[in-house]
Amino acid sequence: MIDQTLSRRGLIRAGAGAALAGAALGAAPVMAATKKPLVIGHRGCSALRPEHTLGSYAKAIAQGADFVEPDLVPTKDGALIARHENNIAETTNVADHPEFASRRTTKVIDGQKVTGWFTEDFTLAEIKTLRAIERMGAMRPESRSYDGQFQLLTLEEIADFVEAESAARGRKIGLIPEIKHSTYFASIGLPMEQRFLDRVAASHFLSTAPVIVQSFEVANLKWLRPRIAAHPNIQLLQLTVPMDMRPADVTAAGGSLTFNQMQTPAGLAEMKTYADWVAPVLQGIIPFGDITGKPGPLGKPTTLVRDAHAAGLLVSTWTFRPENHFLPTDLQGPGGDAARQDKACVELMRRFIAAGVDSFFTDDPALGRKAVDGIG
Repeated sequence: MIDQTLSRRGLIRAGAGAALAGAALGAAPVMAATKKPLVIGHRGCSALRPEHTLGSYAKAIAQGADFVEPDLVPTKDGALIARHENNIAETTNVADHPEFASRRTTKVIDGQKVTGWFTEDFTLAEIKTLRAIERMGAMRPESRSYDGQFQLLTLEEIADFVEAESAARGRKIGLIPEIKHSTYFASIGLPMEQRFLDRVAASHFLSTAPVIVQSFEVANLKWLRPRIAAHPNIQLLQLTVPMDMRPADVTAAGGSLTFNQMQTPAGLAEMKTYADWVAPVLQGIIPFGDITGKPGPLGKPTTLVRDAHAAGLLVSTWTFRPENHFLPTDLQGPGGDAARQDKACVELMRRFIAAGVDSFFTDDPALGRKAVDGIG
C-alpha cells in the first residue's frame, strides 16, 4: 500500500459550476461573471511545447487559456523557478553539461527515492545555462522538436510575460502556481511560502491579477490563509486524489489524515476553512480504470462535486490529455498509445463539465476552449 505523498506526475506515470467572477476573487477586477468553467493551461500548452517555457505559456494563452500554471521549486540561492519537479533530469539538457556531471545524486523526496539533478543544488545563474526538453519523448514529437530552444523561467519572468500578454490581448489571464514539496524544501532550509509572498508584494501582476495557489499539502495552505488577507486577488486550492494516502506534511508530522478522508463531506467542510477550491484527479469525479495504471471505461460521476459545492468549495480537476494513453478505454481510438484523439478528449471534457466542475487543467487548452465554448 502506498503510504506517502504523490505528485500529479506520479499519477501520470502510473496512467493515472461557476467560474471565478469578480466577487469570487474578492476586490480584484478580473473576469466577467460567466457560467462557463475556466480552462487552465497545464504547465502552459504542454501537449505541444516543452512544459513551463515561454513557448508553452504563449501557446496556451493564444489558444484561449484563462489561467496558466507554473509549478514552483527553489534554486540554491532561493529563486523560485518553474519546474514540475526539483529533479530536472528529464525536463532539461542538464545531462549534456559535463560541468554539472558531479551533481547527479540520489535523494529522498516526500518518501520517494529519486536520482538525478536537483534545482536546490544549482544557483539561478547556473539554471539559466540550461534549456528545456520534452519529457514525454516520442509521445509528443511536436513538443520534442522544440528541445533546447527555451530557457528555464523564474516566477517573476512568468508574471511579467503573462501581464504583457493580458495587456496585449485585452483580457485578464490568471496564474495558478503550485508550491511543490513544501515540507521537503522547508527541511533543507528553503521554505517557499514566504518567498512566494515576497514575490507577490513586489509584483504588480501578482498582487492584482487572479492568482490561485495550489498544493497537495495542507499545512502550507493553512499558513497562507491569514497571510493573503491583504491580497483579495489570491485564492487557495487543495489538490487531492481518491486514495488512502496521506499528504507529505501529514506524513512528516505523524498524522493520519488521508486524501480519501479529505474528500468526505466532513473533510470538505474542514477544507473550506482554509481553501477556496478542491481539485481531485479526474477519476475522483468520474471514475475510469484505476489511477494506479489499469485502463478502463468511463463510469458514473461520484458525489464529490456535489459535496464540495455543498461545502462552499469550487471544484477543479486534472488533467485532460488528448493521447490514447490518457483516455478512458471507451474513448480511445486507433493509432496506438501516442495517437491523439481530439474529438474524444473534447467529449471527455464535456462529460466533466456536465458533472459540474468549475475549472479544469488540460495539456491542450485549444481543446478545452472548444469544449467550454460549445456550452450555451
